This record gives sequence, structure tokens and C-alpha cells, in this order.
Amino acid sequence: MDSITEITLLGGERHRVDGDAKQVEQLILDAARGSILQFAWLTDAETAEPLGINPEHVTTLRAVNSTRQPAASTGTLEPIA
Repeated sequence: MDSITEITLLGGERHRVDGDAKQVEQLILDAARGSILQFAWLTDAETAEPLGINPEHVTTLRAVNSTRQPAASTGTLEPIA
């Protein structure tokens, strides 16, 4: 299952992007430390389209479970860590 992170912006708008929360956080921090108006470029988890986020508008990051179906199912249930 792929890692997905939900980003909430100042106006309350939410985006789900590919990547675990630590990776997404690092991309946002790198953009914030970069040149003026540098976006953090991520991939939208639902559309697979590029998404540019202004790091100054990010209020929260939250790791979420993937909404994607696994490629193959073994038919067994495993506990979620």
C-alpha cells in the first residue's frame, strides 16, 4: 500500500499527496528554504497530477491510509501497525 499524506492549507483546503509525512515535510521545508516563491512540487494521490504547494500556506500534515486498492490480494488480513 502506498503512503499518502494529507496537507491542509491556510484557507482549510486539503490535498492528499503521494509520500509519507516525513518525505512530504522535507520537500516543503526544502522549498521554504529555497528561493522566494519556490513551490514544493508533489503528486496528487488521486489524479497523479503534479501539485505545487506554497510552503508558507501549509498549516498541517497528516499521514493517512491509502485509498487505492492493492494490486493483488492474498485473501488474508494483517494487523495495521
